[in-house]
Amino acid sequence: MVFSLSVFLACAGVALGSLPPVHRTPTRQPYGAHPTHRAGYCDPTTPPTCAYGSDVSFCLEDPEYPEYDIKGAIEADKLFAKKYADVADQSADDLVEHVTKYQEEAFDYSYYTGASTGYSPYDVTHWTGPEGYICPSDVAYARPRRARNVEGKWRVIVNDVHYYTQTARLETCLFPEAACRALAPCFKSHCTQKYVYHRLLSYDPCDPYKGLFIDIYKLPSACSCHVAPPPPSYA
Repeated sequence: MVFSLSVFLACAGVALGSLPPVHRTPTRQPYGAHPTHRAGYCDPTTPPTCAYGSDVSFCLEDPEYPEYDIKGAIEADKLFAKKYADVADQSADDLVEHVTKYQEEAFDYSYYTGASTGYSPYDVTHWTGPEGYICPSDVAYARPRRARNVEGKWRVIVNDVHYYTQTARLETCLFPEAACRALAPCFKSHCTQKYVYHRLLSYDPCDPYKGLFIDIYKLPSACSCHVAPPPPSYA
């Protein structure tokens, strides 16, 4: 009996020893929950959820933002430090002459209608109101998280990931094509939106092998007053 038990244990030891070792992959700590992507998410010409139903070309908030994937791409990119650059603390103090940060943040255009309500081409709001730009605008020192590039394709922009930011001054006309305030009707003025090209570090969540790359975006930069040319003279 003892001999049989010894033989059995010996055979069991040989059998167990012949099994391949078990390799356990260490569990990687997730950066965040993976978002649930909607249908058409990987079509770059389809507006993302953050821009659905609007005509904006960029999003400051993005419920589908792939933060987990971007953090992984940053860690894998050995040239990231050479691609990345930003001035995070931007304000009118640095970018607008003769206007302070405090002044610009206090500009209020709630009084302005942008259209006439009387006999004149302008109503009273064109002649009254506090300090501000001649064309009412919304100014934001923002960090877009997704935008449509110059080719019409939506891309993800690296922002607020691992403390990396890409800040841009965005100025959007509140009343595009409306008359410029404080100008007489004879000038036939109107407010016009201006844009500037920005080069921003980007990511394509549907092509992770592409890694991080620089893309070009057209973003609103100023709301300027345009005065129409005088009529031709036939004298």
